[in-house]
Amino acid sequence: MDLPLQRNAVWIAGSFCLLASYLWHTLWTVLSCGRKKEIPASGNAQVIKEKSHLNETGTKEKKPPDSTEGAIQKSQSCSQEEVDKLNKENAERESSVLLQVDLPKFHTERPEEKGESLAFKSCYKYRRSSVQKSFTKEKQQEDAVDDACQRITRQEIESESPGDGERKEEHYVSGDERQEEKNEGEGSADKSEKEVEEPPAPSQNEDEAGQSHDQEAPEGRCKGCEKDDSPTPPAPFDHRIVSAKRVGISSYYNVSENEILGGGRFGQVHKCEEKATGLKLAAKIIKAKGPKQKDEVKNEINVMNQLNHVNLIQLYDAFESKNDIVLVMEYVEGGELFDRIIDENYNLTEMDTILFIKQICEGIQYMHQMYILHLDLKPENILCVNRAAYQIKIIDFGLARRYKPREKLRVNFGTPEFLAPEVVNYEFVSFPTDMWSVGVIAYMLLSGLSPFLGDDDNETLNNILSCSWDFEDEEFRDVSDQAKDFISKLLIKEKCWRISATAALKHPWLSDHKLHCRLQKKTKADCVSQAPPAQ
Repeated sequence: MDLPLQRNAVWIAGSFCLLASYLWHTLWTVLSCGRKKEIPASGNAQVIKEKSHLNETGTKEKKPPDSTEGAIQKSQSCSQEEVDKLNKENAERESSVLLQVDLPKFHTERPEEKGESLAFKSCYKYRRSSVQKSFTKEKQQEDAVDDACQRITRQEIESESPGDGERKEEHYVSGDERQEEKNEGEGSADKSEKEVEEPPAPSQNEDEAGQSHDQEAPEGRCKGCEKDDSPTPPAPFDHRIVSAKRVGISSYYNVSENEILGGGRFGQVHKCEEKATGLKLAAKIIKAKGPKQKDEVKNEINVMNQLNHVNLIQLYDAFESKNDIVLVMEYVEGGELFDRIIDENYNLTEMDTILFIKQICEGIQYMHQMYILHLDLKPENILCVNRAAYQIKIIDFGLARRYKPREKLRVNFGTPEFLAPEVVNYEFVSFPTDMWSVGVIAYMLLSGLSPFLGDDDNETLNNILSCSWDFEDEEFRDVSDQAKDFISKLLIKEKCWRISATAALKHPWLSDHKLHCRLQKKTKADCVSQAPPAQ
């Protein structure tokens, strides 16, 4: 009797455990289903549709239809641990689908937070575009702090690729040489390397031939009406990065104390010769006793180390002693441009002025591309390569400064009659400050007059501040309208309205070859009419 009762008790206990297991499994499925229904709060239509479809079919697992559905159906008889594992994998898969679908919607709904919302880091292309947009917005906000003039001038300078002027002028010979080699066809590798590595002397003849050919090609030019506008010869040595040596200059150079090439507030310039090579150079001896004076000269060295252009004088060496610093530079023998202005025996024509101003603008354009301001442009700081030609080089970078757009720069130095109004008012200076000086130089070359010069410095500075100048003098009677327009776009009190060096080179007065041809023909006609009759 006890045995049947025991069997019935075991059967009842087993049935109760089976029922409890079934109820627990059902309860677990219902709870997991309710938790997953709360996930698609973003309103994703695709996931909700999948969930509703699964609810209608009555499956125990709420997940996207994939290969795991069949596996769960087959594993209904498995242990509870396997069921939990499958549920966990399914939940992770469904949450990843929700994240991938909702992420683009997050970006489209809140575009103003694109730079900050990429903490998800799940999609690289969104992060890249958002970072770029946030960087652009930040840059625009920072640029808004600068004044309008600086924004305009910076855009004009940055629109030009830095160093283009340097490559076109500095490597003029080697560039033509490589082009000619390309046109001739491919030769042997050894031969081409020799041609590239050869010194510029043989290639100069090729350049001259190319230039004579180019004179026939452009429209608006005719033979015999153009001045000698051949490019300025480069320095007879490669560009150097110089630091002052603490030794005597006499150890390396023979300085001629009797041959003085020039002088000024800094000291004197003497002709010298390098002992090792016999190269003729110029030694600029600058008196610098105190640390402040030496720092100013070293600033000039640093500036010249960054300038490599045919229209800018090149630095070769430097020496420092207790009381002075000597800068050894490229030697040019043509004298100052100022000498041609005051020379009564030299007839400076408008075409001559065009050639000079064009080279000055090319040198200044390169300096501005390198973010360097000269701040002391005047005819005394422009040297002619020789007394017969029209090539020039800009010198004296003692007052030059590196321009940093976010650092406001003020200066209180310079030559009074060439100072820009912002320098006189002790306001911020930038690239247009140099262009004002270019306008004054052009005015002087065309007329021989100084537009703002007064009886004393105070009157000169007042004339600059009032920006009082005109073309009413007789000297401007035969000057072209293009020349007057060029000057009028430079001698403007508000610096943001002055044209840049790049715009100046594109001005018709410097770029119109038909105008140049007419001016040259007019000059020749005047020479013929003024020539004495033949006896």
